[in-house]
Amino acid sequence: MAVPFLNLGRLNGQIRPALDAAYRRVMDSGWYITGPELTAFESEFAAYCGVEHCVGVGNGLDALALLLRAHGIGPGDEVLVPSNTFIATWLAVSQCGATPVPVEPDAATHNIDARRAAEAITPRTRAIMPVHLYGQAADMDPLMDLARAHGLVVIEDAAQAQGAEYRGRRAGSLGHAAGTSFYPGKNLGALGDGGAVLTNDAAIAARVRLLRNYGSKVKYEHEAAGMNSRLDELQAAFLREKLKCLDEWNIRRREVAKQYGEGLRGLPLQLPVVPEWALPVWHLYVVATSRRDALQRFLGERGIGTMVHYPKPPHLQDCYPAYRGHELPIATRLAGEVLSLPMSPDLTGPEVGEVIDAVRAFFQGTY
Repeated sequence: MAVPFLNLGRLNGQIRPALDAAYRRVMDSGWYITGPELTAFESEFAAYCGVEHCVGVGNGLDALALLLRAHGIGPGDEVLVPSNTFIATWLAVSQCGATPVPVEPDAATHNIDARRAAEAITPRTRAIMPVHLYGQAADMDPLMDLARAHGLVVIEDAAQAQGAEYRGRRAGSLGHAAGTSFYPGKNLGALGDGGAVLTNDAAIAARVRLLRNYGSKVKYEHEAAGMNSRLDELQAAFLREKLKCLDEWNIRRREVAKQYGEGLRGLPLQLPVVPEWALPVWHLYVVATSRRDALQRFLGERGIGTMVHYPKPPHLQDCYPAYRGHELPIATRLAGEVLSLPMSPDLTGPEVGEVIDAVRAFFQGTY
């Protein structure tokens, strides 16, 4: 049985009538940018995340960059970022002219380590940008304590964590502000690109609204050198329908993760570690082994899709040559060992079982 890593056509097909109706609603309205669908989605998603303000933008990278700009962070400033993350976290800092300062992760959860963050603070540090990697919240209380002690801003990168909880509170409501992504493969994914800013700070929300729209509140009058980064009406309408399904889909992801955990227990394979204070939404199910490449080939030969998140950490990318000499052994090791197994709410029990059987066969030599 072939098991794709992700089949968005099948997943979105579960709610095809609702998505078709959303399309017709926008098409018939004649209003395609910053209209009633966006306003409604911003209100609904803010309420879902437990914050006062949501501002829809073009994508997750823009959400983070706009938040940094809205907080006045720029050249000469440093922002603490995870060494183990998708490069967008770093790029947002670079786009503002600030300097990303990598912090190694906790080896068990793969999320940023607050103790190491404390050691990385300098007089130039202005912000911390934790990533809720794979759909599990970073340990936020120590980071917020650190921010209060040093007068820092905490901006969550919640791109992979729509609906995830930390001590009963949802991702996006845990720091001073958050950016998220609605890239199609996310737990709350659009049918195109999209993102949003979340905050309880009315002034920051207003500043982001200004910056996302060419720096303009009044047409043809520009208060700031802004950008064009607006979540369009069609994507907002699709997201409104998918938001209704998000909790149900996240519950199914937890069921898949539980099946994986039970089926893969006892193998020489590092399984995800979930602290007692975390309620993940399993955007990804990531295992680790020194035999990663061989395991990936073995699964691929049997029609089982996998991915590596991420094969090359930001400090080794060509766009960041100044970081090549940095000693970041945990991020480097994870890049060579992690493997993401198929994870989606539309996966069936037999499909998950097929993945488990194949992984077990690889390690037990029963093929």
